[in-house]
Amino acid sequence: MDTPQTLDDVRADIARRLVDAASDRSNSMHVPVVGTADGDMRIMVLRDYDPETRTLRFHTDARSPKVATIEADPAMGVLFYDKAAKVQIRCRGRGRIERTGAIADAAWAAGTNFAKRCYLAPQAPSSASEEPTSNLPSEYENAEPDDAAVKAGRENFSVLLIELERIDWLHLAHSGHRRAVFDGDAGHWVAP
Repeated sequence: MDTPQTLDDVRADIARRLVDAASDRSNSMHVPVVGTADGDMRIMVLRDYDPETRTLRFHTDARSPKVATIEADPAMGVLFYDKAAKVQIRCRGRGRIERTGAIADAAWAAGTNFAKRCYLAPQAPSSASEEPTSNLPSEYENAEPDDAAVKAGRENFSVLLIELERIDWLHLAHSGHRRAVFDGDAGHWVAP
């Protein structure tokens, strides 16, 4: 990777990396670490990034404890790392849960039935279990449900949008690391 030399180059690098990560399952940034205000962290699949609004999109079960946490305190952090390119992108922003409406409906419609089957889970995520469980209905353990079957999962589906307020970009290099921080539209170089 050629190290970006201007803040505009860095902005373009961030946008390209996150857009690519959302659309490519093999991209190392496709599954970042997402943290909520209570300090809890988890790996989530990046579904979309809009560089114009600096908004990340993820999907989650509306019954998940993180949903209540985000609704109580929307402060969030997201950590992306591309090991091969040695680029780290740390983000801070505010999360918002969309259960209904155009955004949630479009995200649900775009999903495969295989992905939608997760929302048919009989127990809420993090519920105690007496034995190991996939929390999928047994008939869908290794099978894709049809359109009629997945309809019941829609009520458990929600979209997590994170509007990024701060993006910290770091490129590690033998020749010398480079780091830039963007607060909204304002960017500046910082010592790595």
